Order: sequence, then structure tokens, then C-alpha cells
Amino acid sequence: MGPVAEFISIVGPTGTGKSDLALRLVEFLDSQGIKAEIINADAMQFYQGMDIGTAKLAKAERNGIEHHLLDWLAVTEESTAANYQVKARNKIAELRDSGITPVVVGGSMLYLAALLNTFEFPGRDEDIRAQLEDELEVLGANAMHTKLQALDPVAASRIDPNNGRRIVRALEIVLITGEPFAAALPESFVSFAPNLQIGLNSERAHLVARLAGRVQAMWEKGLVAEVESLIPKGLRESKTARQAIGYAQALAQLDGELSEQEAIAQTTMLTQRYSRRQMSWFRRDPRINWFDYQDASLHAQVFDLVAAELGLVGK
Repeated sequence: MGPVAEFISIVGPTGTGKSDLALRLVEFLDSQGIKAEIINADAMQFYQGMDIGTAKLAKAERNGIEHHLLDWLAVTEESTAANYQVKARNKIAELRDSGITPVVVGGSMLYLAALLNTFEFPGRDEDIRAQLEDELEVLGANAMHTKLQALDPVAASRIDPNNGRRIVRALEIVLITGEPFAAALPESFVSFAPNLQIGLNSERAHLVARLAGRVQAMWEKGLVAEVESLIPKGLRESKTARQAIGYAQALAQLDGELSEQEAIAQTTMLTQRYSRRQMSWFRRDPRINWFDYQDASLHAQVFDLVAAELGLVGK
């Protein structure tokens, strides 16, 4: 048997109930005399004011459980996996030093890979970055994705053709290192510290329908008004936040470029596509213990696994 997990992570596609399971797990650990707190690994939940479109739990919904790395960026600030790696690992160490078990929760693939794996990020070159960002502004994300495909087809296959920021970063690494960006991505699945990974998923048809309902509910809860309130705070000028699925479509609706139904339909399609990419990414990791979020005994199964991992069986 390997070393006892220093922290627990709950991963999987968007809309699979990771936040709710995390709350239940922390409550279970508390019942066993173990204090636990949650560390967010959803990159869009880093942003202040981006609540409805990211399905961020309101404070009242957190059951008094401490959540870390939520709302720590203004919408004008850039989010990077390299910065997250440092902050999240520091938070894990801080909690463990205080006798608290960290529970990492989210589905942002590169951020989780950066946190969980033994992995160092390649450097940056501001001149190359500026040149690529200028090209992105002129040519658009799809043309830049085609350029990346010619240089590094593996990386291109993993990056959304509409994600200009991620495409620019991949091209920057290729131009700096002379090697494919894919070579810089963590592939070895060597954990930086012992941890237990729990994955949530279910049959594809169920998740597709669930995500469609979730997007519809976001509009009904006031996503467009939320986006409108973020415009004076710099949402339009941001490099990262404005590209978030749902927020880009709500902006387009406000600008008259999309009708409400078109914005909802586009967000639904992109969310469903994103969930497929997430599963394609997570499926490669043999360390993840998968559970069906529809299973009535989900909580009991997860609690049993965690109890065995932490040596709580028989206590």
C-alpha cells in the first residue's frame, strides 16, 4: 500500500455535481473527526462577480465550509495555470500544516494537471507573446489554431479553436523552445504529492440533457444582467474572463449580435463540447477513481473509498 493521501481531489466534466459531492465529503470527514476545507480548481470561479455562469456556490450554499481560491481575481486580471499551481500548492501546504485535509474541486484541465503532477512550466517571452497577440487580433482564433495545427497537431487537437489565449500560449512555447507545446504538457501522471482522485461522470445522453437544462437555468437566473454589471468593471477588456463560455454569448446578446435563444443555443453547444474535451483529457489519467453521479449509492461508495485511503476503516 502506498503513502496516505495528503489531499483529495474531485474532478470530471462540468455539470456532474462535483461541488455538491465535495460538501458532502467534508461533512463526512468532519463526522470522522477530520477537519477538511475546499480548494477551488475551476478557473472561471477565480473571478469576482462571475457567479451565475460558473455555477459558483453562493456563501449560503457552502454550509459554513471554508472555500479557498474563489473570487481572488478581478475580471481584468489574467488567469494562468502556472500562477494557480503556486497558489494552490501553497494553500495545500498551509492547510495541512494546520491539520486540515484539503479537498480540491474542479474541472479546469490544465490547472488540475499543473497542480496534481510533477510539472514545471516553460518560460515566457514578452516580445513573442505581444507579436502573437497582435496576430490573434488581426487574424482571429481560428486562423491561429490552423497555424498551431501545422506546428503541433497534438496540441491543436487538445485546444478549442476559439480559445485564442490558449492557442497563443501554445505557439509561444513552440517558438521559445523549438519543441511541441504537447511535449510541455504533463503526460507522465507522476503526482507531486500523494493524493486520492475521485472522478464524476455518467452516461453521455444524460449529461448532455443536464447541461442543456443548466444553461437555460443560468439565463433564467439573470446571467445577462450579471454580465452587464461586469462591463463597467472591465469584462470587455479582459483577456481571460470575457472568453468564458456563456459570458461571451451574453455579451454578444447585449450587443445585439445574438438573440437570447441563439445565445442560449450557442452556450449549450459549447458547454456540451467542452464536457467532451474534459472527459477526453481526464480519461487518460489512470489514477482517477470513477463514479456515476446518477448512482443512488454515490456518497456511500465515495466515503468508503476515502475511509479506506485515510485508514478510517474500523475506527
